Amino acid sequence: MNESAAARFDRLASLSLQPVTPARAGIGGFWRTVADIWAHRQLLSLLVRRDVKARYKDSVLGMLWTLINPLVQLAVYYLVMGQILGAARGIPEFAVYIFSGLTIYGLFSETLSGSTGSIVANGGLVKKVYVPREVFPLASVGSALFTFGVQTLVLIVASFTLGTPPLSWDLLYFFPSVMLILIYALALGLLLSALNVYLRDVQYLIQVVLMLVLWSSPIVYAWTMVTTVIANFHLPTWLLEIYTASPVTLAVLGFHKAFWSGGGEGDYPSDLLLRMGIAALIGLVLLVLCQRVFARLQGNFAQEL
Repeated sequence: MNESAAARFDRLASLSLQPVTPARAGIGGFWRTVADIWAHRQLLSLLVRRDVKARYKDSVLGMLWTLINPLVQLAVYYLVMGQILGAARGIPEFAVYIFSGLTIYGLFSETLSGSTGSIVANGGLVKKVYVPREVFPLASVGSALFTFGVQTLVLIVASFTLGTPPLSWDLLYFFPSVMLILIYALALGLLLSALNVYLRDVQYLIQVVLMLVLWSSPIVYAWTMVTTVIANFHLPTWLLEIYTASPVTLAVLGFHKAFWSGGGEGDYPSDLLLRMGIAALIGLVLLVLCQRVFARLQGNFAQEL
């Protein structure tokens, strides 16, 4: 017997509506989101490849820009800061020192700036189909890691040609440094990408913040210079602790430890690895909290876009 239109309407009206974006409250929602992202890992891989290809589309030099940009930046900082302003006088193997700092900072900068605008940039997909929205900031992380990998290879070559080859166990500091950057950049990227949907000024504000992070990290100057300034001006010692506790500062110091052979033990804070471990644990808590905020805000993404 065929069901009448009125009967079908009554049956559909009695059904409970299912949200397009599943509700995932609490800490359990974080792990369900992780599982959902893993189920969409092929889509994530496609988004990463799309971002990498789109970046150099219709470019004559193509992926060579991955090398040109940091090398030009290195040349400017080396000449202006190192030679003209004299920062290189107190830092042996200054070229390797500054390039190692710029390389790890570049990972943070590109990840954070890319993930902040990722939801808005993929507004068409967000409005049409359901996918875990976190894949868009994660795709920016993957794209930044590609660039970072190429620049790290250049850094290794530079370490062998311009300085003392990094052939010690300190090279293992590479891994906690990268881990710190990825944890904090992803956590902040999730939060800022959601806020950017509602307030587009966030994507412009983050460029100012990244510039401040660059100059507040020991990239073009030594960490010991900060300790000297604090001592000379008789400032509270806790200022140095706050400065050193920055995850970007710790990651830069770790990268220096890994690739820059011109420094000694006095060029780094005591218990550097322990500090990095504590910062990583705090960062993981921050990552969960930022993802929870992202999950609360994503319900109106389609309407706002």
